[in-house]
Amino acid sequence: MTKDDAVSQGRLARDGLLDADAVAMAQQVIDRVRADRIETVRVLFVDPHGILRGKTVTADALPSVFRSGLGAPATLLLKDLSGRTVFPVWSAEAAVGANPMAGAGDMLMVPAPETFRVLPWAPHSAWVFCDLAFTNGTLVPFAPRQILRRALDRLSSRGWEMHVGLEVEFHLFDLADPRLAHGDGGMPSAPPETRLLAPGYQFLSETVYDRLEPALDTLRRSAQGLGLPLRSVEVEMGPGQVEFVFEPAAPMDHADNMIMLRAMAKEVAARHGMHASFMCRPRIENGASVGWHLHQSLVETGSGRNLFMPEEGEDLTTVASGWIAGLLAHAEESCLLTTPTVNGYKRYQPFQLAPDRIQWGRDNRGAMVRGLMTPGDKASRIENRVAEPAANPYFVFAAQILSGLSGVESRAKAPPPVVTPYDADAPGLPKSLIAAIEAFEHGTLYADTLGDDFRGYIATLKRAEWNRYLMTVSEWEHREYFGVL
Repeated sequence: MTKDDAVSQGRLARDGLLDADAVAMAQQVIDRVRADRIETVRVLFVDPHGILRGKTVTADALPSVFRSGLGAPATLLLKDLSGRTVFPVWSAEAAVGANPMAGAGDMLMVPAPETFRVLPWAPHSAWVFCDLAFTNGTLVPFAPRQILRRALDRLSSRGWEMHVGLEVEFHLFDLADPRLAHGDGGMPSAPPETRLLAPGYQFLSETVYDRLEPALDTLRRSAQGLGLPLRSVEVEMGPGQVEFVFEPAAPMDHADNMIMLRAMAKEVAARHGMHASFMCRPRIENGASVGWHLHQSLVETGSGRNLFMPEEGEDLTTVASGWIAGLLAHAEESCLLTTPTVNGYKRYQPFQLAPDRIQWGRDNRGAMVRGLMTPGDKASRIENRVAEPAANPYFVFAAQILSGLSGVESRAKAPPPVVTPYDADAPGLPKSLIAAIEAFEHGTLYADTLGDDFRGYIATLKRAEWNRYLMTVSEWEHREYFGVL
């Protein structure tokens, strides 16, 4: 038995963490790394905030990773965005439910060979994403890829598949000052200072696109080099606001793609003296909010029949009506997953091409859910416009599936569509992160489908973020009170 053949005899294969297809693909990856003279592989996982973390191994060490996995501190699942560990890891209370998380011990990164990508901007290096397991070999049930897999299993049990299409807005600026002085370090560190690459508020302007084209070409070529199914690159409304649009794909594929897009954009931009940010509403003069528009449809496994496409004379299919009803019914408690930052709630304002209420409309960009379904159109779908680009895509897709299925299974029916979404008498979306946390904690969907452990885990992480926000003295407070009181 050769060193590489031992992948099939390694712990991951033995414990069923890599099946036969994955073992064969792993061997292909190992062979490619050798043939292409790749020097390092970045072995990564997605944390609850959608951030890639992990270790870089040499090419010679990669077979060992596919045989036995790679250890990483379990506390990386217990931190908020600032890097603070918010669970008491030095006590038994650090466990999420019955799961062993105390003691700042290790978890196991299990590479998914289908995610292997050579990096166009660093061709001596590559990525491979991982699932996460405890050291006893059981998968971490609340890890992002596993949460989406659990939701997909519920969909698959009905003989259905989901197709999703991404429209992702983000900001791209020139980097004026990266803020790397010693005093700029911290938890979190000081944000960079930026300036415009082109003027804004010229939506889809050819002239502005031409001015941005060198920068956008650099990102586009890197995205295509990763194999991302990019369809178009567009100039949006605000200064520095751009949008990448992708062809439809399966949810797990597009969740991986979304993570790759965000990491690629930030890494490539930094190498070229720019700054890419997926923060919803940066605090910049004359700035605008960015959103993430998620197109989705259901098809029958095998036949490929689009379950959202109505027949002639039909208003909505039964499945589409139930799915929309489910998205609306659970929108409030889902906001913690679709809009997980303090900043994201500043986007929910009327007359800004963003939703502020829980409702749906036909081809209406002011509504939360936009219906694009006509008889004979095999691309019939709905577009949910609620999410912010910083959201964890695995959690977002799981939220869509579990909410939509809930509506279908309860035989719910969609309400009449709205025409004037900013005047409609409809429940409002949460106004703040704490309102979303409370709705998530009091709701029943995620406790019923993913368990109390997951609900408590996410709520603990986000309450820590909210509490830090509350304890920070803002510029508004200082201006409001310091000179007067």
